[in-house]
This record gives sequence, structure tokens and C-alpha cells, in this order.
Amino acid sequence: MIVELAQLAGADGDIAGNTARALQAIERCQPDTRLLVFPETYLTGFPTEDNVASLASPLDGPVLAPIREAVKRKGISVAIGFAEELDGRHYNTTVLLTPAGVALAYRKTHLWASDQGVFSPGAELPSCLWEGLRVGMLICYDIEFPETARALAQQEVDLLIVTNGNMDPYGPVHRTAITARATENQLFAVMTNRCGHGDGLSFAGESAVIDPMGNIVAACGRDEQQLQVRLDLSRLAASRRDYRYLADRRIRLAGRVVEGENGLRSYRIAD
Repeated sequence: MIVELAQLAGADGDIAGNTARALQAIERCQPDTRLLVFPETYLTGFPTEDNVASLASPLDGPVLAPIREAVKRKGISVAIGFAEELDGRHYNTTVLLTPAGVALAYRKTHLWASDQGVFSPGAELPSCLWEGLRVGMLICYDIEFPETARALAQQEVDLLIVTNGNMDPYGPVHRTAITARATENQLFAVMTNRCGHGDGLSFAGESAVIDPMGNIVAACGRDEQQLQVRLDLSRLAASRRDYRYLADRRIRLAGRVVEGENGLRSYRIAD
């Protein structure tokens, strides 16, 4: 399995500029790439309470439309974030787009300080079948909570996609967190972080791919980079051959896994 990480700088509120750069990244993808992963809220940047209503768009709205067309034209899949409007609320959302449409939409469940008052928290952690793998997604701060990845592991997820917007001085925290999440749940973790500067912040970059044994398969530095990475899927079976953490655990989460249609599953957070 070939994936690419689009570690890019972005501009908050500049949908046109961010979209143009995303489209360029899609066109740069190598012919054998199956998945391209962008940073958190890449298309809209990070909104504020004052402008979120003007930036947010529904799944079938104008923000995602150009990316949908590019994905169909290129014949690959893309994970990308934006500010979503749904039923009068706003969410920090990442979607997995395939040539057939939206395969998965995840709304960030753990809101960082700058998300609060801007976004509503999501209440589900969904997964889908994609390219023979079960795939789930998390967004930035989510990965600092072990329960989020464990809720996906309960759905037998093989590949965890993380769209990230982590800034200095916290870059090492997320590299450590995704390594732990991949190891303790015996899955691949693919994390793409934002880089560059914006709103007085320096974004840390340091995007990475971690295998189910906790090994760093590939990693970026702090600058812009589009990195192609090969996942050795045999590592999934190797990591699970002698033991399964999920089977051996004695403390269970309070929510529940719900089966959906067309291979969709979702972990619903308990009230």
C-alpha cells in the first residue's frame, strides 16, 4: 500500500488559496499512490467564532467540491479537513474522499482550547472499509486520549489516519502519542501535520507513519514536504500473531460499536 503525506503550510480563512495548493498536491501524487493525507482543517484553515459561519460548508457544499472532482480525475483517495456546517452547528471535520464520493466523515470529538466556542464536539468515531483495510480517523488533540484509538480498534481498524494542526512546543507530544496509539492497538498510524506559521503560531511539521510494532516507517522534518511511503501490510498480521491487546484487555470502554450499511461501523460515545 502506497500513501503520501502532504505536509504543507496553510492560511487561515483562505479557502481559495488552500484549495489551489491542495489541488496541486493531488496532481503531484505518484501513479501508484492510493491515499494522500493533508493536515487538520486544511481547506478552511482554523476559523474563529467571528468567521466560522462564513467559512463552514456542508459535505456536499462548495468547499469540498473541487477536491471531489480532483480525486475522481486522479483516481486516488484523499483525507482532508475543513470546517463543516451541519444542522446549524459547526464541526472540525476530516473526510476520506474516494472517486466514488465521501467514504467516511469524522467530526473531532476532543476540542482543543482554540476549537472551543467555535466547533461543536462530535459524538461518534466511525470506520469504513477501504482498499481491503478497515480505516478510522482522528484529528490532532484526539490522539492524546488513548480511548479514541481504542474505540477504533474495537471496530478492528487496520489503518488510523490522523490529520494534525499541532504547534510548537508540542510537536514531540504527537509523535509520541501516535507511536503509542499504533503500538497499543496494533495498527498503522499515518499522521500529517501542518507546517509554517499562522496566527502567531509555529506549526511543528514532523508528520510520520508508524507501523503496528511502533516503528517509525517514515517521517518529515519541519518544512513543507510531500512524502511517499510504502506500508508493508504483512506487519499487521505479524504484530497480532502472538497476542492481541484488544482480546486480552479487562477494562472496557463505556460506549458501543454500531454496525452500519456498506461496511460502515461507528463507536458511539456514552452520554
